[in-house]
Amino acid sequence: MIYLNSFLFCGFVCMLAELVLSNTKLTPGHITSMFVVIGAFLDIFNIYDKIILWAGAGALVPITSFGHLLVHGALTTANDIGIMGLMTGMFNLTASGITAAIVFSFLLSFIFKPKD
Repeated sequence: MIYLNSFLFCGFVCMLAELVLSNTKLTPGHITSMFVVIGAFLDIFNIYDKIILWAGAGALVPITSFGHLLVHGALTTANDIGIMGLMTGMFNLTASGITAAIVFSFLLSFIFKPKD
């Protein structure tokens, strides 16, 4: 059942993104930013954690998960060390993803050449 829930959640997120992209003049960058903010907003009220329990890894794949991880890390570290945890805690959970994006982008820039 977890596989079905995972598929349904990811499909729902993709469907929403496609509907917004098709029916508005927003660019993919706007939609990506909007989903990061939605994921962060859902984490503030502990809704995203319930979605993760329901959908499993399917809730950790879409871009909404990045917003969730930013806020979740910041709030957890803020509870541990205080107000400075809001600034430093954001990167505790997202450091591996950010590092992977930078490294793979750098490596792929050697393989692919941009068009003029």
